[in-house]
Amino acid sequence: MSEAPKIPRNYVSYGVAALIALVVAYVGFAFFLAKKPAEVKPVAAETVPGELAVDLNEKQLQAIKIGVVGTRTFVIERQAVGTIDFNQNRLTQVFTPYQGRIIAALPNVGDRVEKDQVLFTIDSPDLLNAESALIAAAGVLKLQNATLARAQKMKSFGGASQQAVDQSASDQQTAEGNLKSARDAVRIFGKTDEEIDNIIALRKADPRLVVKSPMTGYVTTRNAAPGLFVQPGVAPPPFTVADLSTMWLFANVPETETPLFKVGQRLKAHVAAYPGRDFDGTITVLGPSVDPNTRRIFVRSEIEDPQHLLRGGMFADFTIRLDDAVNATAVPAAAVVREGDGSMSAWTTKDDRHFVRRTVKVGHIQEGYDQILEGLKRGERVVVEGAVFLSNKLAGGSTD
Repeated sequence: MSEAPKIPRNYVSYGVAALIALVVAYVGFAFFLAKKPAEVKPVAAETVPGELAVDLNEKQLQAIKIGVVGTRTFVIERQAVGTIDFNQNRLTQVFTPYQGRIIAALPNVGDRVEKDQVLFTIDSPDLLNAESALIAAAGVLKLQNATLARAQKMKSFGGASQQAVDQSASDQQTAEGNLKSARDAVRIFGKTDEEIDNIIALRKADPRLVVKSPMTGYVTTRNAAPGLFVQPGVAPPPFTVADLSTMWLFANVPETETPLFKVGQRLKAHVAAYPGRDFDGTITVLGPSVDPNTRRIFVRSEIEDPQHLLRGGMFADFTIRLDDAVNATAVPAAAVVREGDGSMSAWTTKDDRHFVRRTVKVGHIQEGYDQILEGLKRGERVVVEGAVFLSNKLAGGSTD
């Protein structure tokens, strides 16, 4: 028999060494896996269905502030933005009643004028014609009076017939009527009876037409200047006078809020020029239609301004109370977070370390506080500052 081939001793040694190395490597790797710590995730596990919780360490607690859910009085009101304008019902554009050239313009813009105070005077050819007719009518009446007296005297001794006397009486009555009409024509220009009597006595026409203020108020615009030719009703008016004790506020409110507004409702207006000051007002007009572009409705209010602080063109906002005030559960506005899905949430805690997210329903927002309709109860401890930090942590953001 032939002998089996022999394996070299060095080959056996190499194989044993390789096997030992493989076993050592396997044992070491298993030991390494057993000692590796588990990965820590920042998002805490869900504790109660619908409520997610987060734990904070001492360092992270410094980023938040905890308070107690309380109550607060909320006034049911709405706000809108608009502009201030003059009260057109108490504003008068002063035109000249007859054409002419301005001789003098007296008050300036911003001046206070009283009723019947002279605003400007013009050289009026129409007034000159009317006064000339007045002087002529007065002269004719004087002549007819003398003629009638002479005819009556002559008739007494047979020097004139009754027909002549009657004719003189008729002419005298016609002259009286003409003079009365002439006086009325001059009176239309604003002349008094005393001034008319002086024109007749002096037989001198005065073509200066005086235009007076029809009301007490303030001059808001002035276009009058000496030498300017003006005509009745032709813009621009020489003067505009307004009563500034009340002003108008024009605003537009959303179509959906139309049922909340009514004529006669009281409101408070505010302007940037007087921060913290309220101006009382009343809604006087609600627009009859909706703007097709903005879907808003026109609202006009009358604002009381006895001290004349408001100016036309000012931006303003108004607040109107719609109902009685309500006492409701409330938290600071910073305690409520709007989540990515549009829901509103707040963070509650019992031990100041473990925080639970609570979905809430917000009502009125007023003076830095949110009215809580659902989700929180009075007396619960809630994060009032840093709630966004907790929401970011829960979403997987930075937790440092």
